[in-house]
Amino acid sequence: MQTTDYISNDIKPLRLKDNITHVKQIFSKCPHSHIPVVDNNTFYGSIARQDIEYIEFENKILSKLKNQLKPFYTSDSVNWFEVLENFATYNTNLIPVLNTNNRYLGYYELDDFLNIFKCTPFIHEEGVIFVISKNINEYSFSEISQIIESNKATLFGAFVSKIENDVVQITLKLSLHDINNTLNSFRRYNYTILNEFEKDRYLEELNDRSNYLKKYLNI
Repeated sequence: MQTTDYISNDIKPLRLKDNITHVKQIFSKCPHSHIPVVDNNTFYGSIARQDIEYIEFENKILSKLKNQLKPFYTSDSVNWFEVLENFATYNTNLIPVLNTNNRYLGYYELDDFLNIFKCTPFIHEEGVIFVISKNINEYSFSEISQIIESNKATLFGAFVSKIENDVVQITLKLSLHDINNTLNSFRRYNYTILNEFEKDRYLEELNDRSNYLKKYLNI
């Protein structure tokens, strides 16, 4: 799949000589959080909807607001997951696309890439999702893959979902299988399992032993 197939030009980029009245009219007709500003084939950035909503000087032109233009963009050579990551990083639903010569080609829309993500095995394949954690200097994806494969499971997707205090959290989606053996394998490699499973016998046994100990101490 080529991400460039999703480049859109339905909304023409704004120009530096456009005034605020025109910009507000464009925003009123589209749901986007940002609109690119391009003049003489030069990309200057994107103006945010929230930055122009309360501007009172309707005749002020965009060239007077250059310091408010957001310079983010993506390249036409990156893959779809990197594009999706950019949407999250810049908190936008529209990202300008530039080529290797920094020439404006159009833009990507968030909905298009969410639909791509929905079609991946990580979303539509039946399986089990769980989160593991370990010190950031001690984990490796090769080790994680080896643990999963040794338990005869298929890895549909994995990504780092959080990093805090030198501890990394990794979200995994695996094919349906005997999840207990896989969970115990991760524990043997000193990974912490952060979500619970109804059929996680290890946790059930620990809970039973804890209840037994409490009952014994109360005798």
